[in-house]
Amino acid sequence: MRHFIIAGVLVIAASFGIYFGLASVDMLPVQASTQAVGIDWMWDIQLMAMSFLFALIFVPMLYSLIVFRRRKGDTSDGEHFEGNNALEIGWTVIPLFVVVFFAYLGAGNLADTLRADPDAMVVKVTGFQWGWKFAYPEYGFESKELYLPVDQQIWLKMESNDVLHSFWVPEFRPKQDLVPGRVTELRVTPNLVGSYKVRCAELCGTSHAFMESPVIVVEEDDFVKWAIEQQALAAAANTPESQGELLVSTNGCVACHSINGTTGQGPTWLGLFGSDVELTDGSIVVADEAFITESIADPAAKVVKGFAPVMPLYPFTNEEIANIVAYIKTLK
Repeated sequence: MRHFIIAGVLVIAASFGIYFGLASVDMLPVQASTQAVGIDWMWDIQLMAMSFLFALIFVPMLYSLIVFRRRKGDTSDGEHFEGNNALEIGWTVIPLFVVVFFAYLGAGNLADTLRADPDAMVVKVTGFQWGWKFAYPEYGFESKELYLPVDQQIWLKMESNDVLHSFWVPEFRPKQDLVPGRVTELRVTPNLVGSYKVRCAELCGTSHAFMESPVIVVEEDDFVKWAIEQQALAAAANTPESQGELLVSTNGCVACHSINGTTGQGPTWLGLFGSDVELTDGSIVVADEAFITESIADPAAKVVKGFAPVMPLYPFTNEEIANIVAYIKTLK
């Protein structure tokens, strides 16, 4: 019994030491949403459990190696032990109740994270290779930045134009996959003014690591001022060329197609319109309106030599494609 008491005290002491040691590292970023509070609380409880379980295994093992080691000159057999039914039942039933308890806590925490606010502001999020765009239906404009008012729930309705992506702002904690052909949702309530980043947490292609966009949380008055400015900019950009420039910037086209003559994963647009283009089959075509329109609507129809047919199919309307072509015409 003496050994059990000593080992038990050492386990408790080691558990506290491990927990406080890990907690002092600050493994999590700053809390910037109300959802982060509950999630961090759950993480803290799990950290306590992990510290205890590690100590429960490591301390008795180390204690046994030291106290019950074979002494020099001792050649006798060790004491024989039979099975212990009470111990086996205990280490089966107790972990079962612990798991159920954690499931109960997790379910309650998940319900709090998903709880809907009837006054939530809707933001439509579109993910694409390799960028983000954000639409504000209440205000009628799109942005490459996610601008949010503090202390107001945001209802994110998210879609993907191509492959699986995952919306994640580490300071907000929750993340949600974007699935092609579906609208997925996430609710966050920013509670700390500051600048953050939305990252893609799903490996989505060669430039996955660079799929980031600014997330800016401001006071409500500052958000309203910004929204009014964006509305004015959207109203001023009413020419086909301006609309086309906005479309290619918010849909990630410039991630592959440069406008300064450099070569990327796709042909540069600088001087493209009206030039001769060699295709993978060796034929030469003129990059006129018909060719560029077809290349946007059906990227695999005619592939330019030297480039792989990896351009995703965007759901642009005929008018949007015409605007993009008008913009490309200006790049001389």
